[in-house]
Amino acid sequence: MRTLSLLTLLHLLVWPGQEGAGVSDGSPVMVLAFKWSRNRQAGAKPETASIAPAPAVIASDRNFERNVRVNDPAARDPNLDTPDGRRVAMEKSVQESRSPKPSPVDGFSYRVKVQNSSAKVIEVLFWEYQFIESSDLAKVTRRQFLCGVNIKPRKEKELQAFSLSGPSSVISAESLAGQSGNPYQQRVIINRVEYADGTIWQRKDWNFAEVRASVARAVGRPWGAEMCRGL
Repeated sequence: MRTLSLLTLLHLLVWPGQEGAGVSDGSPVMVLAFKWSRNRQAGAKPETASIAPAPAVIASDRNFERNVRVNDPAARDPNLDTPDGRRVAMEKSVQESRSPKPSPVDGFSYRVKVQNSSAKVIEVLFWEYQFIESSDLAKVTRRQFLCGVNIKPRKEKELQAFSLSGPSSVISAESLAGQSGNPYQQRVIINRVEYADGTIWQRKDWNFAEVRASVARAVGRPWGAEMCRGL
């Protein structure tokens, strides 16, 4: 359901850190709490090329497939015991040992706890984390995210997104030198809500067209275990 909901967007084309209350702006989603923190994630595993073509079908394949169908845990793929199967296994092992290990990626985690205040199931949620410079309220840095969710009416859910971008770009030298407290204010805003019944709520001063290309990139690659992606 989540994958289908995210794909439809193409057609429309812990917790160290600070926390506080969100901005409702008439939103059907209530922001209960939010925080950000530095984080490190494992890098993407490099793809390995296909080592050999698929082995030819042998007579034992029929028994193996039949055992698999009856969920026999002892069933062993007969191709693993053929010369081709052993050679492919060895070459794969050598290739993996020579492949560069993925390096960890330093970034930032953005977390928000929300509640669905409507009477409908939410499937897609657009939200943003804002950093507002205390010495100049006109200077705002926005980190926007898209989440595939399934939030039932009146239920709460914690969302987490990883981004390479943090709040540092919003802090000027004047803010750091002239203030003893927090150099920036923070808030979370809900920009758009898409429901399971196909209806949409959108914040009146937010424009979907401005993030259309970013949404296409976010949902254009396979969606893994993550719930949210940055725009």
